[in-house]
Amino acid sequence: MGVKLRTISLVCVLMVFWLLLSGHYTVFLITVGIICCTAVAYFMKSMDVLDEEAQSFHLLGRALIYWPWLLVEICKASIGVAKLILSPSLPISPTMRTVKASQKTALGVTLFANSITLTPGTIAVEREGDGILVHAVTKEGLDELDEGEMDRRATAFEGRA
Repeated sequence: MGVKLRTISLVCVLMVFWLLLSGHYTVFLITVGIICCTAVAYFMKSMDVLDEEAQSFHLLGRALIYWPWLLVEICKASIGVAKLILSPSLPISPTMRTVKASQKTALGVTLFANSITLTPGTIAVEREGDGILVHAVTKEGLDELDEGEMDRRATAFEGRA
């Protein structure tokens, strides 16, 4: 996809997002939205960051599979953390360990690290070689990450599985 087409599609995507978030469709707000979305696209083009990775439409199908799975994982982890907090003995075992990250692209590693952080009870601290240093509230949380399900799914999302 050429730069001109990417710029136009970015303006359109931003405008749809603007309209969905605002919920108001007055001439003034639509005009301001067009100006702001066009300015963002212009600045992205000027900074030379309007590339294939900036608009990853080819990943949309995979996202429709990955996001619901991640949402379920977030809900399960939220329930687990709530049980820990409500337990009178507070059975936590804070642990840090490097978890293998098999993703090959920056997008894949970022997705994996953000998925870890979005899941309650775990935080991706930093990238270390071919892994990610993770802090978890319990040792079991890290053991689940070591099983590799999230890593496999993030790798499949980037198209390398």
